[in-house]
Amino acid sequence: MGNGLSKALIVLIRIYQRWISPLFLPTCRYTPSCSAYAVEAIARYGAVKGTYLAIRRILRCHPFAVGGYDPVPTTCPDPCNESSPPNPPC
Repeated sequence: MGNGLSKALIVLIRIYQRWISPLFLPTCRYTPSCSAYAVEAIARYGAVKGTYLAIRRILRCHPFAVGGYDPVPTTCPDPCNESSPPNPPC
């Protein structure tokens, strides 16, 4: 998990998962859920890159998205190279 910022972000996401998310109907179109994806991305890549990946994932999760299995990538795409394709679904 690395540094304190990563740990703090993960704690905030865990609070969301435990106390806020259950108040709403499940709407995430992907597996793992967007919040689980964010925790894994931050744990794997740190606060900055992990948050970047989580934001990209949340932006892909909309009513017209196909959804499906979308894991955290094994290599982090370069944030400056937006031409890299999103994770292909399995």
